Amino acid sequence: MGIEGEAGVGAAAGIDTSKASIARVYDMFLGGKDNFAADREVYETIQAVAPQGDEVAKSIRRWLIRVVRHLAGFEVGIDQFLDIGSGLPTAENTHEVAQRNNADATVVYVDNDATVAAYGRALMEENDLTHFATSDLRDPAALLATPQVARLDFDRPMVLIQCATLHHIDDEADPAGFMRHYVDALPSGSYLAISHWWDPGDELLEGHRMARELEQRWRESSMGTGRYRTRAEITELFAGLELVEPGLVELNHWWPDGPRLRETSLVERLILGGLAYKP
Repeated sequence: MGIEGEAGVGAAAGIDTSKASIARVYDMFLGGKDNFAADREVYETIQAVAPQGDEVAKSIRRWLIRVVRHLAGFEVGIDQFLDIGSGLPTAENTHEVAQRNNADATVVYVDNDATVAAYGRALMEENDLTHFATSDLRDPAALLATPQVARLDFDRPMVLIQCATLHHIDDEADPAGFMRHYVDALPSGSYLAISHWWDPGDELLEGHRMARELEQRWRESSMGTGRYRTRAEITELFAGLELVEPGLVELNHWWPDGPRLRETSLVERLILGGLAYKP
């Protein structure tokens, strides 16, 4: 049963049940149950165009797991992670992957979604090395100044994660501009991980047409956000940092765990991921 059956609890937590939530809609694509009618309406609208939408959410999660596992592991050994726009807890959260590979890894989650704050905080802060802050990613100065984020050691390398977040930021908010602020704040030796919806343009005309249709549906929904950006526009979000091989690629091509067992659907191809290093 979703939290729609707990409308009183939702209202008390300051949750607007009439408007879809990014965190709740993504949770639906991952098979979660914490959703309201407005979230289901968006989910069904997207599924009508791209029935494989659930697989997109799963590929995003698998990509994030591979990134965190690589960076927390012995060869790189990063022990600080800042996961911005973390969403609702699900299987294999950032802190679980990081701490399984590095027991000393500290993870700070940040989100400004009321549902995440109300229902996710306790699950995310399950040990002394995991923390949750409420802040808006569009205001890097305020976000970096929150007590939870400020406890990170900005004299040592860390990982900044923007997993499926920036495509919900309109151009008017200047995502490339505020990402430069974040990158400037990162210590030398840090990494930036970004996954983002992709409009392939002439590179994949069928995908371009689907991207335009999906963007329109996202933006006309009660959620009101969603941008499929070009490869050049997504690259700009890395603020000039050098991309780690294999670069900015379709998620299933970024260091896959094994051979491909099925054909990748068109909508799964419309999201790119990359990892960049700050020297």
